[in-house]
Amino acid sequence: MDGKKLEYKGEEALKELEKLTAKADEVQDNILKEILRRNEKTEYLSKYMPEGYSKDVSKFKQCVPVITYKGIDPYIKRIANGEHSSLITGHPITEMLCSSGTSAGEPKMMPSIAEDLDRRTFLYNLIMPIMNQYVPGLDEGKAMYLYFVKSEMSTPCGLPARTVLTSYYRSKHFKCRSRDPYNDFTSPDQAILCNDNNQSMYCQLLAGLVHRRQVLRLGAIFASALLLAISFLERNWVKMCNDIRSGRLDPMITDLGCRSAMSIVLSSPDPRLADEIEAICSRPSWKGIVCQLWPKAKYIEAVVTGSMSQYIPTLEYYSEGKLPLVCTMYASSECYFGVNLKPLCNPADVAFTLLPNMGYFEFIPLGDNGTLFIDLHEEDEVPQDKLVDLVQVRLGCYYELVVTTFAGLYRYRIGDVLQVTGFHNRAPQFRFICRRNVVLSIDTDKTNEEDLHKGITKAKELLQPCNALLVEYTSYAETSSLPGHYVMFWEIIHCTPSAVVDSPVTRPLDAKVLQECCIAVEEELDYIYRRCRAHDKCIGPLEIRVVKPGTFEALMDMFIKQGGSINQYKTPRCIKSNAALKLLNSNVKASFFSPRDPTWNP
Repeated sequence: MDGKKLEYKGEEALKELEKLTAKADEVQDNILKEILRRNEKTEYLSKYMPEGYSKDVSKFKQCVPVITYKGIDPYIKRIANGEHSSLITGHPITEMLCSSGTSAGEPKMMPSIAEDLDRRTFLYNLIMPIMNQYVPGLDEGKAMYLYFVKSEMSTPCGLPARTVLTSYYRSKHFKCRSRDPYNDFTSPDQAILCNDNNQSMYCQLLAGLVHRRQVLRLGAIFASALLLAISFLERNWVKMCNDIRSGRLDPMITDLGCRSAMSIVLSSPDPRLADEIEAICSRPSWKGIVCQLWPKAKYIEAVVTGSMSQYIPTLEYYSEGKLPLVCTMYASSECYFGVNLKPLCNPADVAFTLLPNMGYFEFIPLGDNGTLFIDLHEEDEVPQDKLVDLVQVRLGCYYELVVTTFAGLYRYRIGDVLQVTGFHNRAPQFRFICRRNVVLSIDTDKTNEEDLHKGITKAKELLQPCNALLVEYTSYAETSSLPGHYVMFWEIIHCTPSAVVDSPVTRPLDAKVLQECCIAVEEELDYIYRRCRAHDKCIGPLEIRVVKPGTFEALMDMFIKQGGSINQYKTPRCIKSNAALKLLNSNVKASFFSPRDPTWNP
């Protein structure tokens, strides 16, 4: 991408957006041709493209397979171990981005090149011009955004391996944002870049309280992170008030960067401000606390689509429904995709306009006329001729997103299911429906049915010495308390050693056995889940709720009465229905929690 495009701000950024979307087909065609031109000599493309046709778009679509992570993983591992970037891209790979998806229990590593940061910054630079059309005057105050970095690793050959957001926050692009009046943050950079999330959270919230009268917008990347911040504030507001009252930072903050930055924020004692905050936070109810602490805030910004939509009621409780919930952009570790051109819309109506200069986009059709049929599993082979281009998608239809990038991903299945809701010029707008195969998610974790089944299988082994049998199970993500946690509903029968399965007897199981079952399930879940539990502390201990015999039969009866077919009924592995959840909870005999964190090695 031409570096000049980083300079687009305000009206110029919006004009560039109009140009790109008006010629979406032409832009996409040029993007693919440029990717092929730059990467024609890579080992990966040479393997599939006939000699002499390395830049031929039609041959690319005819010969290059549609893949999942397994298709590119061997090449990424070779590069991580020291082989040349030319295996997959014509540019030097500068870092590996750790995706929140997983492979074999470890995070996926996505290749990234230097100019990828330019593309991300180009998209970031569109956000405020779009917002300013709906909420003017945002340059007259501060933004209280709670951003966090995660611990970094290195590949065997020394390439940085980190999350896409950590990469951005540590880049010159993020540091240079201070030149823009729309990016006046309450959080000092040193607090954002602190590796200790507790110290980072404390300092960022404290800075937000100090500047409470200047905050015009607040948020975090994910809705879950913002709610964790509110929970953290509930536990620590007394200390923060003491800091403000005295003008001195609590000694528990030991990070030197944080202490240095916060000495400027807490430049002098402010007893009056401390009293204001204390009066608000000491109220018996925290309903509307966000509006009370930050009275000039105009909206809350966070991802509230997909699995994050479960947090909308809680966010609305803390803001009394007075602040719009704004979801501005659609992005992943693999590629940044698009922006929300109507940011004040209802969260249920959020749609993203895909920007045709971010990468080359194709789509696997999944359903017509508003009906979704996900008949493709993640590892199923997808015929090359089944895919459609960006401008060929149809209104109301469902698709799985496939991307080709300059950094070395070719026809890579992102795993996101989208529905076309409209068009902006020639560029389609999509509503995010779900992640394929994901059944449980609290934060950045994405647990699929296969991983859940592995955990259950392992836990069942612990029941055998007790002559107990797990006959059925389901699950759901409990988010009414913070942090949220996974809940398993188990129906267990007990048999005498000589008994057969159809002659069960019931008796209580030892609590320690069920607790060990909890941790056994967790140990089989993926790297991201275990990190969220053991390191980030954004997910609570897994819970098993043992239900009365016959509960799952009653659950089936309920679904059948609602119009389901007894011939096709399968117990849902994740519960979405409030009525079903109420039925299960009404039959709970006992509950048990994991006694410790699962193992996690950074």
